[in-house]
Amino acid sequence: MPTRFQSTLFGDLDVDPKFDVAIGAMTHFVVGGRADMLVRPRSADGLSMILRRCHESQFPFRILGKGANLLVDDDGVDGIVVKLDDDCFKQTRYHLTNDIESLHAMAGADLATTLMETVRNGLDGLTAMAGIPASIGGAIRMNAGGKFGSISDSLETITCLTSMGELVTHAKKDIRFSYRESRIAEPIVLSATFALQKCDPIKIRDKVKEIFAWKRSRQPLSDSSAGCVFKNPLLQDGTRISAGKLIDNAGLKGVSVGGASVSNQHANFIVTTKDATARNVIDLMQKVRERVEEKTQIHLKNEVVIWSKDPEVGR
Repeated sequence: MPTRFQSTLFGDLDVDPKFDVAIGAMTHFVVGGRADMLVRPRSADGLSMILRRCHESQFPFRILGKGANLLVDDDGVDGIVVKLDDDCFKQTRYHLTNDIESLHAMAGADLATTLMETVRNGLDGLTAMAGIPASIGGAIRMNAGGKFGSISDSLETITCLTSMGELVTHAKKDIRFSYRESRIAEPIVLSATFALQKCDPIKIRDKVKEIFAWKRSRQPLSDSSAGCVFKNPLLQDGTRISAGKLIDNAGLKGVSVGGASVSNQHANFIVTTKDATARNVIDLMQKVRERVEEKTQIHLKNEVVIWSKDPEVGR
């Protein structure tokens, strides 16, 4: 199969293909299985051709960002995993129009690095992303955010690639963003532009420090985890209730399955040890979901993304 993949799909493209790759180790959980093939395109044109050929040949493909919100099942995944970590997918540039500074960022750019770059330049707009590990593309796809705001707040446009590798640009108003999700039809976010405001760099830096301090006091940032595991449920009155509070009230802090345990610092975080498996995490998630539903009749929905050969896993 690797030979067929390489000769049929990628033999003439400027890509870096590797076979039987431990992609679980590339996630923040640092658990999980392997991918048949990991492909790193070296240009947007190469990425476009990968998409087109996968679509035409009906080969499944997935996009791996920073792996911060991802759990890979122990059995791994079929098909092709594409990672946008070539320098051409990490570029950022700025353009000033009146008092608005427009940031253009490629999807593979690191969110934390980009945020600190804007802080140094005295530009506000991404401050709410402090402490959120993600690539720009991954953050947009899930509308990353938290108590202080979401990445869509300052978004202007996104440029995507269709399954046939064609470029499409959308204005923010044409995309439906909601709590921890976006309705982006195309499989790949290639780049985005953000509207940033000129501001005193010291004030922005202090704001970022405050957000980091708030998160360090409440979240296990130094442990292996994927951040919040479950979305905050939406109640009938239209308000959201903290999933962490529901889990804590159910007496689940510290509960473990194998090498995975519910964090004692924040109940909506599952942390892993070096001996953990992906199935430990999946089984613990199910245990938490069942206990909370038993006590509150509220069903917790995943915020963490699960890749598995079994489509029923983690539902």
